[in-house]
Amino acid sequence: MPDKDHAPLPAQTIVVNALGTLDNPNLLLAPGGIDRSKLAYGNSAGAVDERSLADARAAGLSAVNVTLGHVAGSDDPFEATVRDIATWDALIRQNPAALRKVFTATDILDAQAQGQVGVIYGFQNTEMLGGDLDRIRLFADLGVRIIQLTYNGRNHVADGATVADDRGLSPFGVDVITRLQREGVLVDLSHSSTATCLEALDIATRPLAITHSGCRARADHPRNKSDAELRRLAENGGVIGIYSMPYLRTQGQPQAADLISHIEHALEVCGEDHVGIGTDGCVSAIDDMPAYRRHLAAEIETRRQLGIGAPGETAEVVLFLPDLCGVSQFARLAELLAARGHGDARIAKILGGNFVRLFNETLTPRFPA
Repeated sequence: MPDKDHAPLPAQTIVVNALGTLDNPNLLLAPGGIDRSKLAYGNSAGAVDERSLADARAAGLSAVNVTLGHVAGSDDPFEATVRDIATWDALIRQNPAALRKVFTATDILDAQAQGQVGVIYGFQNTEMLGGDLDRIRLFADLGVRIIQLTYNGRNHVADGATVADDRGLSPFGVDVITRLQREGVLVDLSHSSTATCLEALDIATRPLAITHSGCRARADHPRNKSDAELRRLAENGGVIGIYSMPYLRTQGQPQAADLISHIEHALEVCGEDHVGIGTDGCVSAIDDMPAYRRHLAAEIETRRQLGIGAPGETAEVVLFLPDLCGVSQFARLAELLAARGHGDARIAKILGGNFVRLFNETLTPRFPA
């Protein structure tokens, strides 16, 4: 599905994908290609190649929050996470002209200026902490900048979006949030339950993020956020990244118009200083759609077996927007927003400016690893 028909973004445009990947999905689809079963769940470092790096820069991507470490599965969460960090550190060292490890917002600006892509290390679970708060400092010193409290289910910190009897934060979870903010790590409330989200916002002393979600008022799905959560996030000074996932609709295949609808609702509830993008996807286009659909069906079955699937997941709905994908996705999004009457300054905030501001307010500098 090549997609290079739109004019690129101006060179100075900052684009921050608050949750995404740098992998080339086609490496997972080709016969004899990468065996995803040999990678930790969520690990995409093994699928990054010259094409995916070139596509990221061609798309105008300045920085992306990539998921590192344990999300689900049988591997020891701590050991798998440390291995994954080492893998990404090696990948960045091997590609100094293309990649820059992000410690602060300044690294994003420097990456943009030097034609690199900033790699923001993030977690989508906290199981790698075990019950040890001191591991937060360890991971922060290793360069982890964003930590999501929970995936869809319940862990020792909090309840996720698909937990039926929503109990919110645990006492340990309260301590985790306090320590994360003390160490200058951004707390991510994506995948959280409603109670978890609101309780975390109530105790936070710094702005928080929802890196990849949608608006429940536009699609009533547990992975999306209610207006109460969105409003409280904005009052806290945080930012939501709107994703390009199936949950933009409750039925059928979402398209670009659905993304625009969610963005505009978030703008109405939160204000233009608190809305960004977190596609939860890659930049490189899919070359072989039949192979992709077979892979997607297997992935959905894996998620079901791991107990981390969300309602309505089906191989009939792809994990990207068919009319807003590939290297032109960010430029095309800017065009669509402009056609709806949004001005250049607002579009710049949505594409990346708001998350740069948030990172500047929340991330404590660390020495490069």
